[in-house]
Parts: sequence; structure tokens; C-alpha cells
Amino acid sequence: MPLPHRGRGSRVAGSRVASTSLPRATAHSPRRAGRGAPSSSHAQRLTRRRHSSEQVPPGPEPQADFRSGKWLQERAGGDARDSRQAARAEMGSRHRICSQEEVVIPCASDNDSGSVDLQLSNLENIKKDPSSLELTDSDISDIAGLSRESLTESFRHLTQKGPLSEAVAERLIQSIQEVFDGELQSELEKLTFLRSLSSLSRTLPYDETTESFIHSHIADIVRILNMLVEEEPVHSLFSSMHREVFVTITDLSYQDVHLLFGSEDRADLFSLITKSIITLPSVTALIQLQEIMPSGPYNTECLYRQTFQAFSEMLQSFVVKDPHLENLDTIFKQMDPWLQSTKDHERARATASMAQVLKCLSRHLSLKLPLRFQKLGHLVALMALLCGDPVKDVAEEAAEGTHYLLHITLRLKCISYDKKNHPSLRRAMKKCRELLELYNIKRFYSCPFKIAQVFEVFLNSNELCQFVMTTLDSLENLKHPCTQQSAGELLVTLVKNAESRFEKVPEIMGVICARLSIISQPRVRQQIINTVSLFISRPKYTDIVISHLLCHPVPYDRHLAELWRTLEVELSSTTWILWRLLRKLQKCHNAPTQEKMAYVAVALLMTLLIQIHHSVGLTMSDVAIPSGLYAEQEMSSEVTPLCFAMQATKTLLLRTLCWQEFNIMEKNKGWTLLEGKECHLQGVSLLANALLERNHLLAHKVMYLLVPLLNRGNDKHKLTSAGFFVELLQSPVARRLPSIYSLVRLKDWLHHGNSVFKFLALRGLRYLIKHQEMREGIKSLLPCIVDLLRETDEKIVLLAIQILLQLVETMDFTTLTAMMKTLFSLFGDVRPDVHRFSMTLFGASVKSVKYTDKKGVENQVLDSLVPLLLYSQDENDAVAEESRQVLRICAQFLKWKLPQEVYCKDPWYISPSEAGAVCTFFGKKCQGKVNLLAQTLTFSKNAKLPIRRAAVLFVGLLLKHMDHSELKMKGTDWIKNDLRDLLSDPEPSLRIIASRALFRVHKIGAEPDPRQSGLRTLMGCLPT
Repeated sequence: MPLPHRGRGSRVAGSRVASTSLPRATAHSPRRAGRGAPSSSHAQRLTRRRHSSEQVPPGPEPQADFRSGKWLQERAGGDARDSRQAARAEMGSRHRICSQEEVVIPCASDNDSGSVDLQLSNLENIKKDPSSLELTDSDISDIAGLSRESLTESFRHLTQKGPLSEAVAERLIQSIQEVFDGELQSELEKLTFLRSLSSLSRTLPYDETTESFIHSHIADIVRILNMLVEEEPVHSLFSSMHREVFVTITDLSYQDVHLLFGSEDRADLFSLITKSIITLPSVTALIQLQEIMPSGPYNTECLYRQTFQAFSEMLQSFVVKDPHLENLDTIFKQMDPWLQSTKDHERARATASMAQVLKCLSRHLSLKLPLRFQKLGHLVALMALLCGDPVKDVAEEAAEGTHYLLHITLRLKCISYDKKNHPSLRRAMKKCRELLELYNIKRFYSCPFKIAQVFEVFLNSNELCQFVMTTLDSLENLKHPCTQQSAGELLVTLVKNAESRFEKVPEIMGVICARLSIISQPRVRQQIINTVSLFISRPKYTDIVISHLLCHPVPYDRHLAELWRTLEVELSSTTWILWRLLRKLQKCHNAPTQEKMAYVAVALLMTLLIQIHHSVGLTMSDVAIPSGLYAEQEMSSEVTPLCFAMQATKTLLLRTLCWQEFNIMEKNKGWTLLEGKECHLQGVSLLANALLERNHLLAHKVMYLLVPLLNRGNDKHKLTSAGFFVELLQSPVARRLPSIYSLVRLKDWLHHGNSVFKFLALRGLRYLIKHQEMREGIKSLLPCIVDLLRETDEKIVLLAIQILLQLVETMDFTTLTAMMKTLFSLFGDVRPDVHRFSMTLFGASVKSVKYTDKKGVENQVLDSLVPLLLYSQDENDAVAEESRQVLRICAQFLKWKLPQEVYCKDPWYISPSEAGAVCTFFGKKCQGKVNLLAQTLTFSKNAKLPIRRAAVLFVGLLLKHMDHSELKMKGTDWIKNDLRDLLSDPEPSLRIIASRALFRVHKIGAEPDPRQSGLRTLMGCLPT
């Protein structure tokens, strides 16, 4: 059904895109004040200065000036009223297109009677005698810079147009119902639906049918709005759909129909529409996108500003009637992550929206108990931090929002304070007034620590904790160093002024200790440490702070060590702190288990593990037991020093609540491994990995503790420490260790005479190689690692191959060729895994050879062909398959196309035709067939039957392709001797194949020499 055009009065941002046949509904709220009335409503005056498309003249009253001087100059120039009339006339057209020339810097409403003078010109008139202080609205207005608009004034201009006829309402209901039953196709249908819904909301106050219809279909409305928003492009703004959705929600909100509150699907819609507007690209990016992809009749910048204004007005509509601040709580939950966004334009939008919500709320504040907003401290801290934001626009918006937040806070505290605390509230009001009188108000809101001073007097203990936690969380913002600076100033200021009103000091200390490592600026670090100094200096918190700091391994945590060293306290406080610290250490055995164990468990765990290693194989007779200890009972023969050490280790894990780690040791027979002489290090490795998986914080403490222990004691001591340390190198924290404690240490172990240290060094390198920044240092160790390929210990060779596989592409040519020679010598190794993985690494080496170096390794590749071909017949399927794969890589390197018979898995002796095809291929491709024959014959003495049989078969077939004259010139005796030896082999199949090959050799030997037959012919021609 076509709908008539619906005018929106002076509200530009809420204007519709397409014409309709329905009159614009006039809602009975401040939001609707401008419809048909000579003056605009308050909500219409809540236009963001940077996000509106109209410019209006300054009002007669002084404004809250948070803007730069440049903005004031721009605002003063020109006839703003003409600009606004031009904008209205333009928006009255069918498409309401804004041209680039009409986009001007916006400002506040021309009738903003609630604006305040921040110059403190009236301070002399508002100073009162403290004894006569009364908690009234006038008291709040008397505080410098805070004036409050009368609610009566805000609502005095509300007007009501005539109601919609019953027939029109029925048609609207019918059209909306059709949408519920069907689906929306075109943009016109979508806009028509939204306008119909908005117009229908006008009849809610007097039409029960409409009221019943709307309330019974809220779920449908939410569903369709959700669909409309989801269908819009995420990274562009080409239509007014978002704006229309915001306006519709606003219209219904003023009729007490809340589409974004009350259920999970509504909350999801709120989150979706918030994200849709906040995450749009910056205005500059949108304009550039329009130049690339024209968006039809819309000017992107103008459309964006209108859309953002509609979003802002929607948020404000939620708090106009919010006596319990329940809606403010929901809005803040949605805006919170965006206020902390790392993207400047997202943070700017969120800050602007929040500031406007606070402004609207301060003008329409009518609080009633109980109050639902429980995050005042969090909000104050965020706004204070944003006041120091490096982006000027964000800081100015935050300053304006903080201005109105202070007014809201005063009203909130007046209504929520208990009558018994009236004196304290009066003192807080007095202190607030005195502080504001001291500061230049124009600069006050740009100084976070001054904001903290003023707000602190009104925050309770829970809100103070919120403030501190939020400020500490902001220390993670590494993109803007000035944010860390603001956070440091806020913390010191708040703790210094709040004195003893904190309750959650342990939680605060925990966050401080966790954040110290990420604070790089010396000044901010000192401010955080000064915060700890303030806490520990107050007797109320001394024991709490000491107990928490003692839970950390101070000697091994450089950040905590720095904190202890640089605490700044007065001499009298130092004496008190030292006395309390001494008492704490003296009574540590009486402290709760978790608390006392935390700072001794790390050292004690390693001590016990080392003791277990020393105790393996010892009996009680090897230990000096104090006399009289077992005087009354005979010691069991089953009791050993090892038993005591094991029981102590288990008890330690249980008493430090390491139940998961204990369970892992139980399931994987870790205790049995620890007790074994040969497998002790496996048990140590298992426990280290269990700690790293389940209790990484304790594992990191152990790692730092182990650094000085690695060079102490005998080999058992060092090996236990090294085994645990190496496993902890898997942790990302290992990257922070200086190379002298990691790579240099592992390099020394590579040259150690004890093969166990070599194994541990390679294991550590395998873990460190996962950290990209460590690879360059490991590359310098490649020659040492290549040398370890010759080790007799299989575990060392396999570990070396694993490391080299990850670094083969980065090797220089010299190291690469040396490694390939070593790997070639491992072909046929009696250790199957060494044999297999040496071929794997050889193939990877061939693939990594650069084009310019191919000639240098061609001979090595050719020499590898026969061994690879013969090992493809190995009885070990994994070795045979790997041989075929590497043979394929070598053929690609040589640009050969191998016959498919090469990849056949059947033994050659049962598939002679396939063996013949393979031999024919190599007989044609290879030069120097005599050398090829000699290389093959060496494998006839291989210990494995399949390899001997394949070698002899290959020799017999290769003889068919030999140059007989060349072979006879070099003689065949060496071939015959090797083949005759095989005639006595116990395997019949091998004897048969060898006899056939020997027959071919004899046949070649029986053939006449072509040179001798030619000589006889020549001699026969001579005369006798």
C-alpha cells in the first residue's frame, strides 16, 4: 500500500528517504516536541556537533565549551539559520539528497537552555557557609559548572496532533501483518514497513486494538528489524535503512514499547545495530568508497551524519524515562567494548554517543529507588581515560560526557545515600565544590587526574575498586602510550585521595602484579609501584599487600623484584612494614596451605626432584639417620631414601592444589618413571609437561628458578634441572629468556661428553625453533647439528633430523652438500627409523637446492638412484614407500619421467616384466653403466634378503643393456666372483636369480672379440 510523505519537522537526521501516503505520527514525548509546534523538542536539540548535517546558530545562553578554538571560529561565521533552512528544504524532497556544499560542521541546538558556563564566572556568588549546606537541587546547581534544566521546561512545548482515523490504523495493521506473513523484497517495501510501524505507534495511547497488536507481535518486529540490519552491507553505507530502523525504534520507545530490552533476542538486536553503526569505516573511507562505488542519490557524508544522529537520538529516547537507570546500564554494556576500541573512529563514535546519552539523562533525571546502575566506577574511569585520549575529537566528546556524568553522580548520590550518612555526603559536596573552585573548569575535563580527585569523593568502596580495575585494564593498550600515562596518573591520584576506603585490595594487587610486565614506560611503571607503596604504607592494607607479594617468587621475577626494590615509603612506615614482614615469615608455617606454599613450592619442587635422582638405588644404610629417631620401632626394609623423596614430592603437589598434575603422573606411570635409573628423565619430562599444560604460571616460575641451577652440583643435579628446563622451553615465555640462558646453554650441551646432554640440547632446540624469532640464532648451530647425524645413539640422530627438516630451506650450499653426504651414508642403516628419515631429509634437501646450485649436487643425486631403487624393495613397507617418494623427487630434479613400474609395490622377482621395464629405463638414461653395475653389486652382500635379491636381479637385467666390448675390456671376473658367492646362499630364489645372471656374464665372455676377428681377416689376406 503506498503511503504518503511523513514529515519529521526540524529533525533532519530522522527524515525518510521515500515518500508515503501516511501522515507523520506525533509521539507524546520530548522527542516529538517539534512536530507541528513552533519550538523544537529537547531530543531534537540533542544533535551531535560532528554527526549532524545541519548547522544552527548559537543560543543566547553560554554553552558548555569543550571544543577547540577552530570550531568556535567556524561556528561564528555565516548565517547559520539560513544553512539550517536550506538543509530542511533539501531534506523535504523525495530523496532528501545532501550535496557536498551543504555539509557543515554541526553544533548544538539553538535553544539549549541546559548548557552551562564553564568559566566559573559565578563562583563568587555561590560560595556558601559549610554549616548551612543543604542537599537540594539548588546545591547541585551551585557547584561550579553544573546547571540543571527544569523538567517542566523540557516538556512544556509538547503538542499533540489529531489522531489517525480508525480506517487508517486498520490499513496500517493489515500492511504490517502482511509483512509478518510474507517477506520484504525491495527497499521500498522495507521502508514502507518501517514507516507504517512508526505511524501506527502514534495510535498506541488511545487505540487498544493497536496496542494489543503491537505488543503481541514484538517478537515478529524484532525478527524483521534484525533481518533488515543483517541484510545491509557491513563496510559501506549506501541507503537510509539503518537510519529508518533507528527512527522506528525511537518512535516505539517513546510509546513505552521497547524493542531492545527485556529478552535475549532483543539484546541481540541491540548489539547488532550498535555494531552496525560503530564499526562502519571512517567518514573519509566512506567518502572514498562512494567515489569508487557511487551510492545513487545519497551523499555519503550527509547520510552518515543523519544515520549517526538517528542512532544517538534512539539511545537518548531510552533514558528520558529511566528512573531506575536500568536502561542506562544496558546501554553502557553495549557501548563498553567500543569505548575501549583500538580503532580511533570506533572509539570516537562510541564516546560521542555515550556523551549525548549522559547529557540527555542529566536533563531528564528523575531518579527513584532501587537504582539498577551498578557500574558507576567503571563508567567514570572510562570517561576519565577518554578525556586524555590522543585523538582530540574523542577527548572533547569525553569531556562533555564527563561534565554531565558529574551532574548525574551528584543526583544519584543524593537519592541513594542513607540518612545516617548525610554528614559525610555534605562533606563530599563541600570538597567537590572546593576542588572545582581551584581548577580552571575549561581545562579541568581534559585532565584525568583532576577528574579522579573530584569524582573520588562520591564513589563508594565497590565503585572505587571498579575504577581501579578499569584503569589497570587500560594498561594493556599498547597502541597509545598516553593511555598508559593517564592510567598511571589516575591510579596514584585515586589511591592517594581515597585513603582507606578500598575493600578488594588483594584483587587489585593481583592485577598490578600481572600488568607490570607489559608496562614499558619507566614513568608509568614508577606510578604503578607508587600505588603499591601507598597501599602497603597504610596499616589497614600492609599485611594484605605483603601476603600477596610473598605469593610470587620474588628472586626469579624481575618485575616483582623491581617492585620490592623501588617501594617508596616513609621511614616510619618502612619500620612498620619490615616488622610485619618479619612476623609474616616467622608464622608462615601457620598460614593457609595455598598461601605459604606458593612462594616456596617452586624451589622445593626442584629440590625434591633432584633428591629423587640422587636417591635412586640408595638404601637406608647409605643415609646418616640421627640417633634415636627410630629407637622404639624397627624400620621396614621397604623404606628407602627414594621412598621418602617420592612421598614428599607427591605431598607437595597435593598441598599446592596441583591435583590435575598429580593425576597425569598417576595415569602415565610417572612416579614409576621417576624412580627408574634409566627413565628418571622421562618422569621429569612428564611432570614438566603436566605443569606447563595445567599450571603454566607455576611452570614459568620454575623456569626462571632453574636458570641459576643449571650449572650447579654434579651430573645428576644438572641433568634433572636440565630435563625440566628443556621441557619448559615450549612455553611462549621462553622467548623472553636472554640467549645466554637458552641458545648459548644448549650449544654448550651439544658439545658435552655426556650423550644425555646432547639429547636434551636437541630437544630444547626443537622447542625453540617453533618461535620464529629464535630461528636465526639456531641457524648458527647447524654445523654442530649435522655432525650429530653420525652419533650412535638413535634418539640423538632422529632429533637432529627433525630439527634439520625445519631448517633445510634456510641452509647455505656448503652445509647442505655436507649434510647430503652424511645422509647418503645412512641409507641402509640397520635402525629402520634412521634409514627412513635420513631418506626423507635427503629428499627435502634435493627439493631445497637453488637453481644456480643444481650442478654442484647432480652427482650426489645420480649416486643415490640405485640405493633408492633397491630400497624400494625393502621388507619394511615404510622404508620402501619413502624410497619410492624420494626417488620421485630425485627424478624431478633430473627432469626424468620415471616409468609407473617403479612405484609398483610387488617384489621384482615375482614381476619380472615390471623389473625389466625399470631396468630398461635406467639402462637408457644412465651413462657409465659399468660403474652402475659395480654400485649395484655392492648391495648383493646386503644383510637383508629382499635387497640382495633385487640387486642380483637388477644386475642380470642390466647386462642386457651393457656394451659387451666395454665390459670385456674391463674384465668380468669381478662380476663372476660376486655372483658365484651367491650360489651358496640358503635362499633358493636368490640362487636361481644369481645363476641366471652368471650365465649372462659367461655368455658375454664367450663371444669373440670384434677386434680379434678383424685382425684374423686382415692376416688371411696377406700372401704367404
